[in-house]
Amino acid sequence: MDIRDRLVAAAIDLLATGGPDAVQTRKLAAEIGTSTMAVYTNFGGMAGLVQAIVAEGFTRLGHTLATVERTDDPMADLVALGGAYRDHAITNPELYRVMFGVTAINGHRAALGDPTAATETESPEPHDPHAGEAPDAPDDTAAAALATFDVLAEFVAAVIDRGLVRPDDPRALAAQLWSATHGFVLLEIAGFHGADGAERVLRPMIANLLAGAAARPD
Repeated sequence: MDIRDRLVAAAIDLLATGGPDAVQTRKLAAEIGTSTMAVYTNFGGMAGLVQAIVAEGFTRLGHTLATVERTDDPMADLVALGGAYRDHAITNPELYRVMFGVTAINGHRAALGDPTAATETESPEPHDPHAGEAPDAPDDTAAAALATFDVLAEFVAAVIDRGLVRPDDPRALAAQLWSATHGFVLLEIAGFHGADGAERVLRPMIANLLAGAAARPD
């Protein structure tokens, strides 16, 4: 692992244990045994490091989703995918908030491309929910977010291919499912839904959304 990757990994560890305020150049340098200049040499400053943290966050989330087993029941697979998404986010709540610009690190929020507006061959358009606080999304951040969304879109496409939902744009339905699941996750991180929220709210919510998109006989 090179020094850039070590800095990102150390920053994510500090974020997990101490929250955004713990991610400081001196602490990072001490964690991996280097100088504070390493952050500036490798990322150009804290804003660049935050972008790299977000890119790694989406890469990890995408890997988690990609491990969800495909079965002969694509509807159940989508529900399982939503559960895997939730589990990953709840396990990494501080990183999840930073990934979506809910919280900042030293005043910096990452610019995140909009993967829901892109095709599989397009790069997302840069989108900064807090204008002026971060640069346009670098290619690695945008690509990592897009790759994560592509996994969801592939699961949705399998449902459409089986004729279980209307033959609409799979990426549009994937965006709807992501929006709903993301909202649930943020509420759960904030303390809503109780201990049984995944079973009582999340799984039925995904099933209800899919039922609403179900193919209807002519």
